[in-house]
Amino acid sequence: MIVNTCGFIDAAVEESLGAIGEALAGNGKVVVTGCLGVKQDLIKKMHPSVLAITGPHDTPAVMKAVHAHLPKPHDPYTDLIGVKLTPPHYAYLKISEGCNHRCSFCIIPSMRGDLVSRPIGEVMQEAENLVKAGVKELLVISQDTSAYGVDIKYRTGFWRGRPVKTRMTQLCESLGELGVWVRLHYVYPYPHVDDVIPLMAEGRILPYLDVPFQHATPRILKLMRRPASAEKVLQRLEEWRRICPDLTVRSTFIVGFPGETEAEFSELLQFLGEAQLDRVGCFAYSPVDGAAANELPDAVAEEVKAFRKERFMLTQAKISAAKLQRKVGRTLRVLVDAPGVGRSSADAPEIDGVVRFKGGKAGEFRQVRVERAGEHELYGRLQ
Repeated sequence: MIVNTCGFIDAAVEESLGAIGEALAGNGKVVVTGCLGVKQDLIKKMHPSVLAITGPHDTPAVMKAVHAHLPKPHDPYTDLIGVKLTPPHYAYLKISEGCNHRCSFCIIPSMRGDLVSRPIGEVMQEAENLVKAGVKELLVISQDTSAYGVDIKYRTGFWRGRPVKTRMTQLCESLGELGVWVRLHYVYPYPHVDDVIPLMAEGRILPYLDVPFQHATPRILKLMRRPASAEKVLQRLEEWRRICPDLTVRSTFIVGFPGETEAEFSELLQFLGEAQLDRVGCFAYSPVDGAAANELPDAVAEEVKAFRKERFMLTQAKISAAKLQRKVGRTLRVLVDAPGVGRSSADAPEIDGVVRFKGGKAGEFRQVRVERAGEHELYGRLQ
């Protein structure tokens, strides 16, 4: 079994170590990969029986470890598309590695370096091969999807014999030709993001944006070294929804950042109410070895951070419940992940809610009429 890990915050480290333990208990043969892989001593101390430990974005090392314990049968077609660790009907499409931002709470640049964009022809060929292999949904990922191509000055590549610029907008246009769901993750709200909203309204890519806002107050955003302001975000959200009314916006936030006052936290809650985001994740600030934010004064007490996180999520739960309630009576196109469980265009795998029903077969699209809603999930009947 392969366990992909995260090592950027304490909660993620604990969760990853727990996942490794569960995998060992259930399978016995485990290869660890991902960001926590750089802390080999910690993993070995906690789980000495793991077969191998690799770092982030090291597919060759993962496959070498797998094949050392499980010889690989030759498949002349799927060998061309590399390793795929997700279910057959969806796949992650990584378009770049590294990040040019220097957010004070993050150590990604020190671990993975500055942005390095993959050639667009290579990305599109991988995407096309995945679709030919049966993938129904492509999840576009990177550390900064909006910046795709900036490091190579949006160099022109080629796909299907025609020139295509290495740029997010052109990538989305090209992926939209493949006839599958295309979902965008980790999208910084640069101005050119506005250009992909019409593609969503036209149904060429999913009406879904994962934008990590992190906070809403100018002072905290400055301490985080993050772009944007709450006022501009609200204006853009309004315009995006005007163009594409079915747009789903997901985001993540940090509460209890060093120096965050009660007034600034209240301002964040107010922003949450005004923004009416569809899907939201929240982390209590956790120091990461090597992060600049560790040196900031006025650390927030752990019990205060926990209380703020609870208040934040309760606020968002009410927003989510109200938004989902408005979908009752609608019929949604759903991609079935397993019998009885699927996802609509508003639901990314593993991080968002699901649609529940009776029946269905993994990997197929079905129409589901929504009969009731919870805080994060929908319940319906296959049509």
